[in-house]
Amino acid sequence: MRFATWNVNSLKVRLPQVLQWLAETGVEVLCLQELKMDQGAFPLAEIEAAGYRAVWFGQKTYNGVAILARTPLEMTDVVAGIPGYGDEQRRVIAATVNGVRVICGYFVNGEAVDSPKYPYKLEWLSKLEGYVAAELARHPQLLLLGDYNIAPEDRDVYDPEGWREQVLCSTPERDAFRRLIALGLSDSFRLFNQEEKQYSWWDYRQMMFRRNKGVRIDHILVSDALKPRAQACEIDKAPRKWERPSDHTPVVLTLAD
Repeated sequence: MRFATWNVNSLKVRLPQVLQWLAETGVEVLCLQELKMDQGAFPLAEIEAAGYRAVWFGQKTYNGVAILARTPLEMTDVVAGIPGYGDEQRRVIAATVNGVRVICGYFVNGEAVDSPKYPYKLEWLSKLEGYVAAELARHPQLLLLGDYNIAPEDRDVYDPEGWREQVLCSTPERDAFRRLIALGLSDSFRLFNQEEKQYSWWDYRQMMFRRNKGVRIDHILVSDALKPRAQACEIDKAPRKWERPSDHTPVVLTLAD
């Protein structure tokens, strides 16, 4: 089975790309972030026509997450949001698919380390950590997929010195990422690929994609119980080359049956 994550930066705009990518890859489970649409505006008919079921947690203009599972896979025990955390921003949805607990998250960006949004990011990360810990206790076979808005190491950034202690790369954010790992998770991409200059997001400006000046902020963390089944994890750059692309590109994890 293949599990993927993709920040589509508006599903209304990027729906043709999503449908094309699903048709070409046939991935079993796809987690989407930044839907940027109301709950009632989700294009369920088009998704179902493509052969997928969906659960989603939408929000007008901002945020929004979804999990798509290829028919006949079913999603059970669906939970929207972080239980017990009164967050107005719709950033998390979870479901169990074929015995795997899938948590899809659009992590807070934070804007800048001196922004009022930065403390919210750190608070949100702390709440997520508690939620993931509880979910791991209930579901040892777990994946945490999404746009983390965190580059874990210097090699995950095209210009480490330029990004030093900036948002996405600040010490508190990286510490929060390490705490998630310490719960009993692994960065699945780094299980297989140790190369530098491997990125999942490139700014639209200044031909950053063409120059490969990006950051790796889209991740799939795999639990210790699932880790032996991990066979590959790859960044698929192809959709970033398409017309009107998202600024992110998919990351895909393959698990043995």
